[in-house]
Amino acid sequence: MPTPDDLYEVHPEIDIPAGLHLVAGLTGFSDAGGAVGQLNAYLDDVLDTTVIAEFDVDVLLDYRARRPIISFDQDHLTEYRPPRLTLSLAHDELGSPFLLLTGFEPDFLWDRFVAAVLELVDRFRVSDTTWVHAIPMPVPHTRPIGVTVSGNRFDLIESLSVWRPRTQVPSNVLHLLEYRLYERGDSIAAFVLLVPHYLADTEFPAAAITAIESLSAATGLIFPTDRLREDSRDFLVKIDEQVGTNHELGQLVTTLEERYDAYMADNSPKSPLTDIDGALPTADEIAAELEKFLASRRHGDEDRSTT
Repeated sequence: MPTPDDLYEVHPEIDIPAGLHLVAGLTGFSDAGGAVGQLNAYLDDVLDTTVIAEFDVDVLLDYRARRPIISFDQDHLTEYRPPRLTLSLAHDELGSPFLLLTGFEPDFLWDRFVAAVLELVDRFRVSDTTWVHAIPMPVPHTRPIGVTVSGNRFDLIESLSVWRPRTQVPSNVLHLLEYRLYERGDSIAAFVLLVPHYLADTEFPAAAITAIESLSAATGLIFPTDRLREDSRDFLVKIDEQVGTNHELGQLVTTLEERYDAYMADNSPKSPLTDIDGALPTADEIAAELEKFLASRRHGDEDRSTT
């Protein structure tokens, strides 16, 4: 009888501190604005990562639905790049370690795959899990990308979630992981990025930035974003040029702006900076909270170094 641990191989020689954050993003059914694809590629490029577990691609992937890339040079094949689904040890810009689950969304064996991830969560004593994905929405590119937050991190839901529907949607395998973690009472947060529908088929840098900001809000991890922000400025200049020369597109954006502003006037999430009465904290209170946060980061690093 196949078991969940048949799906992956762990590299036991790598020492993994206990109590790390788990960050996840898998490409598959829906990735509006290329948010998750950009996020994974960017983190792989700018962060120090080491693969600690690798999943069996031949078992989980439908090759005919998502064919791997092979390179052809005039008269011969030069490179074959099979897809990968991995769990890595990564470090943020300040050197803080965390776990990163990236790659393709499995086509098969969802229940066994999720059970395998739960085994790894338990094995490495993960403190909390955060994942992101993106869907197209009738919103304008001239406004901040909103998010829907789910899970049991109610502080994040209250302060960041701008759209809270009751609906049924086609699921992602990470939805199932979130559902199982929620059942167990593990700390879990999911961010759905609400990307302008007319940019859903592009690589929209602002979507990747929002994904990174969401991960930082949930974990306290710090990621470099300078290059993405520069790409985003260039991208928006080109989009605005197209809108300015296309009357119908300009009308669409104006209509979406009006609807967005009207909706947000009644549905803006509560600011995490205000108290129950809506009052802002004093400078001394902010400084005290910052000292408390930095102290918790130092103590967390010391605890991990002794485990």
